[in-house]
Amino acid sequence: MLSPKAGKKQGECMAHIREQLGSRLGFLLLSAGCAIGLGNVWRFPYIAGVYGGALFVLLYVACLLLLGAPLLIMEFSVGRAARRNMGAAFQILSPKGERWHRFGIISLLGSYLLMMFYTTVCGWMLYYSYAIISGAMPRTPEAVGAFFGQLLASPEINVLWLAITIVLGFFVCALGLRRGVEPVVKYMMAGLLFIMLSLVWRSLTLPGAEKGLAFYLMPDVQRLQQAGIWQALNAAMGQAFFTLGLGVGSMTIFGSYIGRERSLTGEALHIMLLDTFVALMAGLIIFPACFAFQVDAGSGPGLIFVTLPNVFNSMSGGQFWGSLFFIFMSFAALTTVIAVFENIVSYSMDVWHWSRMKSCCLNGLMLFALSLPCALGFNVWSNITPLGAGTNFLDLWDFLLSNNILPLGALVFSLFCCHKFGWGWDNFLQEANTGNGAKLPRFLKCYLRYGLPLLVLIIFVQGYISKFGH
Repeated sequence: MLSPKAGKKQGECMAHIREQLGSRLGFLLLSAGCAIGLGNVWRFPYIAGVYGGALFVLLYVACLLLLGAPLLIMEFSVGRAARRNMGAAFQILSPKGERWHRFGIISLLGSYLLMMFYTTVCGWMLYYSYAIISGAMPRTPEAVGAFFGQLLASPEINVLWLAITIVLGFFVCALGLRRGVEPVVKYMMAGLLFIMLSLVWRSLTLPGAEKGLAFYLMPDVQRLQQAGIWQALNAAMGQAFFTLGLGVGSMTIFGSYIGRERSLTGEALHIMLLDTFVALMAGLIIFPACFAFQVDAGSGPGLIFVTLPNVFNSMSGGQFWGSLFFIFMSFAALTTVIAVFENIVSYSMDVWHWSRMKSCCLNGLMLFALSLPCALGFNVWSNITPLGAGTNFLDLWDFLLSNNILPLGALVFSLFCCHKFGWGWDNFLQEANTGNGAKLPRFLKCYLRYGLPLLVLIIFVQGYISKFGH
């Protein structure tokens, strides 16, 4: 149980006037917008196809329930109980004498690391949207490949669209929670879902699309065995862990903005369902289209920036459908950017007591400066290879975040919420299950105390083996 001092601090926190989201739908779409990003589109469909189609999807959903759901519920619970960002929430909820507040900085570090490379990639999406809509995108396969190469080689284009991304994101945050962040992300998410369904319809109606559909979704035991069951399990665990961006408090802040009418367990399940739905639909866009035009549906940036533009160039009305696709991708990227920017802004407001405007301006300038190495790492500073030959600053920031900060943060949340030297199981369970909706079962206590941290440690070790084991 909380100490009297911690309880008093929590009571003071609850009484503090704080911005609130205007609706439950706003909370669901904002949280989903943070979770739904580029990995849903260019990574999940590919690994699903490689590891046995529908069999991998089932494995992924199981890992999501075992790994993603509990951590998401923990982040929401900490945020709603403390009514603060992760940076201040640990200080408010910690028992007397414990020093959990030291881990609050993970929220700021992780958010900055993510945005130090994600803003550059988001800038690429915006630039491609502009190029296709304006007709500047080349029409031949060789020219499309060269177009992406020219983008990477141009420091002016990279820095310009990086700046546009940062200005857009912090401008929305500066408008406030109800006037900026919530309505903008709601409209973007609604547009994203509508465009996605339109693209699914177009892709499925292409001649020969059924071959891609079969490759993507038909259960294929032989393909799973060839790829390796252990490798498939690692891929499913990694995707389930990273897709929600858990461990850095990005979801904690949204928990702090909602009321207690609905259980956080039920809300977490709805958000995971929406995140998985978008990932599955992305595959229904990509595989039928690639198989219809007999191109390789490989993973990574090449799929988005080279392969798919050539697919759109080959189909009737390609400029229209290509424009829709990159608007869809831009919305997926921008909703994540705005959500993570809000986490950064709220940290400055909760921990350092800055005004929202000051937080947006200063963090915007700082983030722009820290994002320059990634934007320039493909051109001016391409000779710098921080993790060995063939690597750049994007690889370094991604490694520091994905292989270090995220697992560490997830481990901190699991220990803080389930052990008496932290916030404690009873407090966590009560907060998670307050309100109408699905409840977190009490019998999961042992698993969440010991099994979940073990899975996080496995992901941490596996990440280092994958990075340096060859």
